[in-house]
Amino acid sequence: MNRLLVLRLSALGDVIHTIPAVVSLKGAADITWVVEAPYGELVEIVAGVKTIPVRMKKWTREPKAALQALRGMRGFDASIDFQGLIKSSMLGALSGAKRRYGFDRQAIREKPALLFTNRKVEVDTTQHVIDQNLQLARAAGSWQPETASWQQFPMAVEGCGGAIVLLPGAGKPDKVWPVDRFRALAHHVGSRALAVWGPGEIALAQAIGARMAPATNLRQLAWVLQKAEVVIGADTGPLHLAAALGTKVIGLYGPTDPRRNGPYGQLGRCLDHFAVTKSMKSISVEEVMKTLQRVVAE
Repeated sequence: MNRLLVLRLSALGDVIHTIPAVVSLKGAADITWVVEAPYGELVEIVAGVKTIPVRMKKWTREPKAALQALRGMRGFDASIDFQGLIKSSMLGALSGAKRRYGFDRQAIREKPALLFTNRKVEVDTTQHVIDQNLQLARAAGSWQPETASWQQFPMAVEGCGGAIVLLPGAGKPDKVWPVDRFRALAHHVGSRALAVWGPGEIALAQAIGARMAPATNLRQLAWVLQKAEVVIGADTGPLHLAAALGTKVIGLYGPTDPRRNGPYGQLGRCLDHFAVTKSMKSISVEEVMKTLQRVVAE
């Protein structure tokens, strides 16, 4: 069986969007996934493949760790770059893999990354990113559908079940829904509202005035999201994690297109302002409450 090196380093939502493609290749290759260390456990449990955890931002300060990781990337027959960045495609070239798959010029995120791949795959960029990843996977191996092990990932947290989970944070400032609107939404939802937060988001979560979730690691976060009645948030990793776990979600979309980056399988539950204003400020509290009432009743 061929040895395949998968390259998708981060972030959480993007790793989640890559898992179906990687799982589809398990019957055709012995897979090892290069991923940022915080997501290694997620990949190993849910996708069921080996990982090479890296912390690339620290490589200049920890050259020994970088060299050890690079040595672990040797001896592969092929690599497949789902990220499309210079740093990810370079790792494929440094691995020595003879066949290095990646997106073609129309789909790749950083054009210079094309220099490091030799199997450039055309995908339909109008489709969701999960479907684009599946198209890339089909070009790299004998694709077959297989189920990821999502139900094995969550780790129990007491007292957080059955809530309307609010995700006030986001990876980029322009994805954040105004805090006063989250506060108004929390007031309407009442005691069922639970503010969930990640690193650097505790003050933002406190500002919306809802019951606060405890600090969680990624597996505990998965439990809180899995046990929620509905999860409401912007285009961010926890929203995609909730959708992957089968929880009902409401996606708040301004600067990003839900047709490409929306919660897979639940695009009809997104409030989409991408085509008109591309602004989170154009999403009203009334619009979210109306959608919440519909989703709860479904």
